[in-house]
Amino acid sequence: MSSQKSTTVRTSFARRQRAVQTAFGVLERVAPPLGARWAERLWFTLPAVPARARRARVDLPPGESFVVDHEGHDVRGFAWGSGPPVYLVHGWGGWGLQLAAYVPPLVGAGFRVITYDALSHGVSDPGRHGPRSTTLLEMADVLHTVVRRFGPAHAVVAHSIGAAATAHAMREGFEPGRLVFVAAANSFDDSVDVFARMLGFGPRIRRRLLERFVRRIGVPIQHFDVSGIGADLLATEGTLPPLLAIHDRDDQETPHSGSVTITEGWPDAVLRSTDGLGHRQVLWHPVLVAEVTDYLARPAAADHEQDRMAG
Repeated sequence: MSSQKSTTVRTSFARRQRAVQTAFGVLERVAPPLGARWAERLWFTLPAVPARARRARVDLPPGESFVVDHEGHDVRGFAWGSGPPVYLVHGWGGWGLQLAAYVPPLVGAGFRVITYDALSHGVSDPGRHGPRSTTLLEMADVLHTVVRRFGPAHAVVAHSIGAAATAHAMREGFEPGRLVFVAAANSFDDSVDVFARMLGFGPRIRRRLLERFVRRIGVPIQHFDVSGIGADLLATEGTLPPLLAIHDRDDQETPHSGSVTITEGWPDAVLRSTDGLGHRQVLWHPVLVAEVTDYLARPAAADHEQDRMAG
């Protein structure tokens, strides 16, 4: 894209955003229920991602495509290698190959690596909520379906809201051996705050938007906070799988403080903080990919020895 065209695109986007913020500012004052209905539709609408943007950024080893049925809808993905399964779970508006940088090293380390597009994402079918719309509940349910196809998880590497979907799946009985959360979305109160600033609405629309969440998904949005799920599981199960959390301090979409909160309440957790990588570059930085591969390939005994020495 030429610099002139790029500047034009950015200017056009900024004008549209200002217009939306102006409209929400008016609705905040005169018609907050209408503003909440509009905000709900925008919240649950997935961004359009062109097919060319969903291509892998790395050369991948030979693999196989697969299709699994979830409630009459096709979930499409890829699998590579053999050995203990490692599932790569994308976030809201993401796609399976967004985590492709992990595939070659994990296959080389002896794992079977599985990635997929959640319903209404990528090349998978629309889900129960129609095209370009889903919920975190459905994303968690799809993870269960894929795991039933390939077997118990040695590990999960999950990005952004994919971490919350993975945590909710654990609440529903999913038992991964290890976890890697990259730029995890922890508190959805924080996410709503970011959303409100982006659209330009205030507390009157925000309160009604949260009420609409409950009507749509059946539980308060705080039900999906990863730190809260971890605390609940620890109280009921007495244990949690080892966790490596990676988060960039400059992330503008999911605050770094969320991963701090998650790891503080997680008995066997390590936080790896970075700078200057934001929300997405942190996914494919070669040093971090190598660290994740080493973490997942390390024998469990080595984890306990490292903890003992650290203590």
